[in-house]
Amino acid sequence: MATGQLFSRTTQALFYNYKQLPIQRMLDFDFLCGRETPSVAGIITPGAEGFQKLFFGQEEIAIPVHSAVEAACAAHPTADVFINFASFRSAAASSMAALKQPTIRVVAIIAEGVPESDTKQLIAYAKANNKVVIGPATVGGIQAGAFKIGDTAGTIDNIIQCKLYRPGSVGFVSKSGGMSNEMYNTIARVTDGIYEGIAIGGDVFPGSTLSDHILRFNNIPQVKMMVVLGELGGRDEYSLVEALKQGKVNKPVVAWVSGTCARLFKSEVQFGHAGAKSGGEMESAQAKNEALRDAGAIVPTSFEELEIAIKETFEKLVEDGKTTPVKEITPPQIPEDLSIAIKSGKVRAPTHIVSTISDDRGEEPCYAGVPMSSIVEQGYGVGDVISLLWFKRSLPRYCTHFIEICVMLCADHGPCVSGAHNTIVTARAGKDLVSSLVSGLLTIGPRFGGAIDDAARYFKDAYDKGLTPYEFVESMKKKGIRVPGIGHRIKRGDNRDKRVELLQLYARTNFPSVKYMEYAVEVETYTLSKANNLVMNVDGAIGSLFLDLLAGSGMFSKTEIDEIVEIGYLNGLFVLARSIGLIGHTFDQKRLKQPLYRHPWEDVLYTK
Repeated sequence: MATGQLFSRTTQALFYNYKQLPIQRMLDFDFLCGRETPSVAGIITPGAEGFQKLFFGQEEIAIPVHSAVEAACAAHPTADVFINFASFRSAAASSMAALKQPTIRVVAIIAEGVPESDTKQLIAYAKANNKVVIGPATVGGIQAGAFKIGDTAGTIDNIIQCKLYRPGSVGFVSKSGGMSNEMYNTIARVTDGIYEGIAIGGDVFPGSTLSDHILRFNNIPQVKMMVVLGELGGRDEYSLVEALKQGKVNKPVVAWVSGTCARLFKSEVQFGHAGAKSGGEMESAQAKNEALRDAGAIVPTSFEELEIAIKETFEKLVEDGKTTPVKEITPPQIPEDLSIAIKSGKVRAPTHIVSTISDDRGEEPCYAGVPMSSIVEQGYGVGDVISLLWFKRSLPRYCTHFIEICVMLCADHGPCVSGAHNTIVTARAGKDLVSSLVSGLLTIGPRFGGAIDDAARYFKDAYDKGLTPYEFVESMKKKGIRVPGIGHRIKRGDNRDKRVELLQLYARTNFPSVKYMEYAVEVETYTLSKANNLVMNVDGAIGSLFLDLLAGSGMFSKTEIDEIVEIGYLNGLFVLARSIGLIGHTFDQKRLKQPLYRHPWEDVLYTK
């Protein structure tokens, strides 16, 4: 066991098994104490590497994450404290790995329930190599104004109330972490506060004992008196009794052993800690208190009198000139986290993203206010989901079914169209699914699949203005604009696109009005009189029919319809549909194990 001070204002630790709150509390304590460097040098998370973002005062810092103890110790040779937040199942192995590192001097084990046989091995190794183990089943320890382990001393408010942001004159050691917080407060009320506090943990075999730390405190000049809080069960306190009898401690020791109420029970009582169980008269709280009193410790008659005993002992030290109370200082203000400040109503913060189509904050996601479970239970289809997420309302079934028909009819148009061709070439180059899909989608535009919005926009404008097909077509011709939705490289007036015919048939059967589609058909009749290939294509059919869907459903205002067309909703339908086919082409090429594509020379015109 080390004979002096364990921590200082420059102590740094490695934190095993990332826990955001304990680490942030350590960093907030650092800032409160005016430390120049964060006390957490690195984080160890098995299987992970990178960094974690946390706050050091107002500054956001990145703390490195390492996948193994050895790597972390090599990267941070000045970090000599290992804080282990692993579960009881892996705490022993990771703690032993840390003890075996030459840079690690102190290991704190937070977990409860570590097997006693494993703990004994850790204790033996630590003693043989002059290292310190705090725990298992501990909250840790703290050196006021310098360094703290994990959640020791609780919240910043409690730390400030207990004056832990600057060193006092009292050394404190306890088995209980919870009672440590209470005692830090008690000591701060009646003295100038603690210099160092340790909770050794409540297991039967603690890594270090009460007497180990009292003997350390005795060798620290800044510690003028010690306070010990033991508990019934075990015989740890008797090693302190022997140290007192042998004169190894020359500073005042105020002690109390909790658990005197155990005698009120007829049978043996197990208190909260594994070690808090009386195994005979010598392990009772009364026997331990008496032994400590006989050995020279200041032991009150009850826990209620402990505060008075501490106060009187400190006042006597001051009176005798053996100590001068530490001057009080004002600690800096810890910046409050934005989320906490918002909840408390202290600040207002603007949001960075606005969403009106979905919400994932409740027990289940909602699409336009409709819970996911309702979507499934009511048998909604893909068209219904598109209706909710794109149009923010539940459209009639004939509308959502029309959307689904459009998706099915536009899913693919063979391997020769530009989108499929790009996807095939990319897939054969060995690229992944997303890259292959995107290469095909990037070809969608005015010349390939992207004319649906333009077709809807021009047909609507012409119909609403009352233009005859002749006036519309000729005005477009004068502007040098081809009529979107009219014209096909393969289809002719005597060989219509079957997809167009199916869409028109469905609309005439189910839509309450098809005025825009009929206008588009009249335009087609006029254009066919000019050339047999100026037939309505699928873009023109979908564009005109979507106008009828929006206008005929009675669920959209004129302004909303104009906005839908302008934003590009209808092209979105083609993008969604064609993605299905492009994904299929990618899988097809991967499945066929097709080699890298190279365009044949004979298909290229080489010219000057």
